[in-house]
Amino acid sequence: MTSQEEAEDALGRLKETREGLLAEIRKGIIGQDDVIEQLLVSLLARGHCLLTGIPGLGKTLLVKTLAKCLTLDFKRIQFTPDLMPADVVGSEIMDEDPSTGRKSFRFAPGPIFSNVVLADEINRTPPKTQASLLEAMEERQVTVSGQTRTLDAPFFVLATQNPIELEGTYPLPEAQLDRFLLNPVIQYLSMEDEIRMVGETTGVERAEPEPVLAGKDILALQQLTRQLPAPESVVAYAVGLTAASRPEVDACDEWTKKRVRWGAGSRGAQALILSAKARALLAGRPNASREDVKAIAKSALRHRVLPSFYAESEGIGSDEVIDHLLETVSA
Repeated sequence: MTSQEEAEDALGRLKETREGLLAEIRKGIIGQDDVIEQLLVSLLARGHCLLTGIPGLGKTLLVKTLAKCLTLDFKRIQFTPDLMPADVVGSEIMDEDPSTGRKSFRFAPGPIFSNVVLADEINRTPPKTQASLLEAMEERQVTVSGQTRTLDAPFFVLATQNPIELEGTYPLPEAQLDRFLLNPVIQYLSMEDEIRMVGETTGVERAEPEPVLAGKDILALQQLTRQLPAPESVVAYAVGLTAASRPEVDACDEWTKKRVRWGAGSRGAQALILSAKARALLAGRPNASREDVKAIAKSALRHRVLPSFYAESEGIGSDEVIDHLLETVSA
């Protein structure tokens, strides 16, 4: 079998896997197709995902449903104002041998030592505890009492947050936000989907999702995502899009300079290309395209573009800035 035939065979198998995975997810979730796709893109791109939306739209249910479709270890951390970093990463505990009286320390791992971690309502906890995720998300390791411990692969943080305008929230710092590959926003369901959802969730219990992907399958798909080609013109477009969001550079126009305090860094361009590759792979296409970059741009950049006070006075947020970039940056 030639390399071309092998690639086509892999794409065919992935299409079957994708359909099976979506069928299982839809046992628990109605609608939200765009958000589901972005979660799967994060999975294939080996990235973390931050779901934003008001309470009651199914953010937590969506993550838990996806976790049930994966044969992976899953832990949920409910972030609260009194949560401490040790509650996330673990701590050293002193043990005493009852026969000898000898004391020793052992490490009690926290819930971060899992394949899939649901950081539920991550912005309900103060920045000190939020920061306990930084090393794990970036380097996939945790350092406690001077000892570094590697986290098992695959490792994902799937976080949920409420809009920062709500009571009792602590905005995530930019360094924390930048660790998330994508930031999907969950919207209200359509009237048709909401009628169906309310009807189905207030009746008899529905079938539970079944596992579809094991850890080794996910690692193989992540490798396949990396191998998928992205033409140089597509990479140049992604870099141009992120550069145009930076007020300090010549590529940024006057409209954007007035409305952006901080633009997206190089990690934003990397997120665009990795996500575009994963999106193309999910669709069964052999390479990433500009259309993939455009489709994923808001989710990949909205948390990396900080509007200025002038933009806020006009009621303009990061989504409107990205819309402007998509209209003005040449493809």
